[in-house]
Amino acid sequence: MQKKPLFRLLVFGLGWLPTALLAQSTLTKEQQEVLAGLDSKSAHYGTLSKQIWDWAEVGYQEQKSSALLQEELTKEGFSVKSGVAGIPTAFVATFGSGKPVIGILAEYDALPGITQDATPDRKPLDTKKAGHACGHNLFGPGSVASAIAVKNWLQKSGKGGTIRLYGTPAEEGGSGKVYMVRDGLFSDVDVVLHWHPADRNGADPSTSLANITAKFRFRGIAAHAAASPDRGRSALDGVESMNYMINMMREHIPSDTRVHYVITKGGEAPNVVPDFAEVYYYVRHKNRTILQDVWKRMVKAAEGAGMGTETKMEYEIIGGVYNLLPVETLAKQMHKNLSLVGGVTYTPEETKFAEKLGESFGASFGSIRKPGEAAAVSPFSNNDLLSSASTDVGDVSWVVPTVGLSAATWVPGTAAHSWQAVASSGTSIGVKGMIVAAKSLSLTAIDLFKDPTLIQKAHTDWEKARGGAAFKYEALLGDRKPALDYRK
Repeated sequence: MQKKPLFRLLVFGLGWLPTALLAQSTLTKEQQEVLAGLDSKSAHYGTLSKQIWDWAEVGYQEQKSSALLQEELTKEGFSVKSGVAGIPTAFVATFGSGKPVIGILAEYDALPGITQDATPDRKPLDTKKAGHACGHNLFGPGSVASAIAVKNWLQKSGKGGTIRLYGTPAEEGGSGKVYMVRDGLFSDVDVVLHWHPADRNGADPSTSLANITAKFRFRGIAAHAAASPDRGRSALDGVESMNYMINMMREHIPSDTRVHYVITKGGEAPNVVPDFAEVYYYVRHKNRTILQDVWKRMVKAAEGAGMGTETKMEYEIIGGVYNLLPVETLAKQMHKNLSLVGGVTYTPEETKFAEKLGESFGASFGSIRKPGEAAAVSPFSNNDLLSSASTDVGDVSWVVPTVGLSAATWVPGTAAHSWQAVASSGTSIGVKGMIVAAKSLSLTAIDLFKDPTLIQKAHTDWEKARGGAAFKYEALLGDRKPALDYRK
């Protein structure tokens, strides 16, 4: 008998705990109806997420993934405007009219160079060049599910206001949201909601690292590497000289700075002096001023490398994002609703999958995290939590009050950008976490529609946090057009 894939066996089965099993005393009848509506369509949204997982389209190339989500929203009565901010795969879907305007972010780009089947054993897929190692195949459909649930509530309740879904491509290094912010697409929004796949459930008011990404290109003179090396000027020497200086610089920059790179082009053959080479850099820090200072020093190192190797250097800023600006008022509300919804409960087969996957983490780390932790919601904390990752949601958060959550779409202990994350994101475990996120987003959006004072308090806290009227938003990537070919 042929075994059915875990995804088909579980997602289209009972899946997760139905709303009826949640604490009835803490959920109103209205909330129960909203959550039950999401439960009833969980298999459908799971199918959307698996389709995007299969496509695994990288930044600015998410044509099919973007079109699928747009089609879903159009069928539900949203007005969809595609190709916004000069990005073919970006879109804005709107339902309703008037204030308040509540936005929800949706991502759907994959990561290049990492593939994996939806199995607990390492099994790369030779048919793919990318994989959803950050779970954006769940992010997009989960946010769409929430927007539709809120739309249905608006229709039934008769409440005024606007729900808006932002289709935001190329979060992974392409800074897609930055161009949307720069084009004023969030100028009339009162609050923005978002979420992200993770190995746990939480809604703390955390921040992140701002970053600048760039490709440094060196051009030299080709020559025979053995017969006439003196006539050549190696572009690869320029790259390696820059890398050497940057690595020495690490000792003399703030220790919490993150700098990493890959050589994307280093020549074609050892016996030909390379006339072109390229290195792709990321630099991150929680403080944008420090980040920009380190960035300027990196550019000087690149210039020096070009001079010392007699090659021509040029660079292109690919992306640049702000740190997240948390709003505790909104985070507390999101945490309250996430706690009402609860975490992810595994079936016996999912537990078996999780335990098998956990073996790949290593004995010491695997013993720390248990599959059952996916059912828990982390206690609320406001102790200046800092994520070492970066996101273009940061720019959104500096132009409109923004709040997010993490949902346990991955087996506890899973690292982001890993093959284990790809595996979990393609199974019912991932879909269950996605529905937890959709429910929490929906309840929070409804709270905002029903309670104007919550929005007012959030705006007061947010204005204070960003420095009041003195703050002026300026994109870290300047006035460049979207880097639509950065993954090509």
